[in-house]
Amino acid sequence: MNTYFSYSDDWLNEHNAHHTAREISHQPQIWENVWTQLNAKKDVWQDFLKPLLADPELEIILTGAGSSAFAGVTLAPWLREHTGLNARAYGSTEIVANPLQYFSPKKKTLVVSYARSGNSPESVAAVKLADQLIENCYHLFITCNPNSALTKYATGSNKICELVMPEGTHDLSFAMTSSISSMMLATILVMGVNNFEESQQNVKTFADICRSKLNDWQEITKSLAKQPFERIVYVGSSCFTGIAQEAALKVLELTAGKIATRFDSILGLRHGPKFMIDNKTLVVCFLSGEAYTRQYDYDLFNEISHDHIAKCVIALSGKTDSNENILSLDTSLDDIWLIFPYLLFAQMVAFEKSLSVGLTPDNPCPTGEVNRVVKGVNIYPFSKQ
Repeated sequence: MNTYFSYSDDWLNEHNAHHTAREISHQPQIWENVWTQLNAKKDVWQDFLKPLLADPELEIILTGAGSSAFAGVTLAPWLREHTGLNARAYGSTEIVANPLQYFSPKKKTLVVSYARSGNSPESVAAVKLADQLIENCYHLFITCNPNSALTKYATGSNKICELVMPEGTHDLSFAMTSSISSMMLATILVMGVNNFEESQQNVKTFADICRSKLNDWQEITKSLAKQPFERIVYVGSSCFTGIAQEAALKVLELTAGKIATRFDSILGLRHGPKFMIDNKTLVVCFLSGEAYTRQYDYDLFNEISHDHIAKCVIALSGKTDSNENILSLDTSLDDIWLIFPYLLFAQMVAFEKSLSVGLTPDNPCPTGEVNRVVKGVNIYPFSKQ
């Protein structure tokens, strides 16, 4: 019999939590599978991307809806710094409503679309609008469903490259977990590393860390979830701001809004959003390994801790730290690899909090007002006035 987070299959099935627990737990293996699959198909994506990324005038738009949008928010600043690529992140939900505020019709553009199902109305519409409005447009589809509307759209086009993530990433649970992490990893590997072959060691390192933390963090996250907090605030700098955004959404989704959430950058929190923190709030800080940035992270962590207002203040750190409220990974990995254990922790917190408030993680909204794949969106034809 399988167990996930020390829960048996029978218990998880009884509480409608099996898919979520399994999809969070199997991520370390999924990440290694992502590298292996990309390695097997590297001639395809390298032949497509290499000439595009070599063009200094290329504009890159990372897009998706919901969690898929936050993948772009996480990765775009890092890609700009570490590769020099002109990458920006916009939600497909933003693009569809007013595409010319985000597209540059005269600029050669690569649109990177993230999608779990590949069937969300905004995801498909954003791609079609890009082709309608941008004179020289290319697409990289990073998806988890080999039978999606985006897959059908890509058929026969030499301006579209699709990377379908390994089996098991098309999450059956309500919330995106292994899907979002695998799509982010794929982006880093095909667009952000100098040596693809050498990146395998980094993937193995953070995957192994996460395997060990699945056990170590289970009691911690369960204990946190049992505390009577009604709000969670996630904060982080640079690529961790996007992870904070995704972490906040996970709790909001899996508790069906019973727990209020907020995300912000480390320096942004003081500019008003700090009012969110009261004596029923859990604050989680994602600490950077970069010495310069970490100074700001520590300042805010110490400030909130010393305010003695929040119910609980904790932080996650790659580097070893003696503070008992900082969960250290004891690794020298760069920040871009730390997004995966940080995300894993946030997913585990959301899972346990969903159970603690009496909900079913696989479907926290059985009445159907909010759906796994968005419904009820009308897509209208666009014509420039």
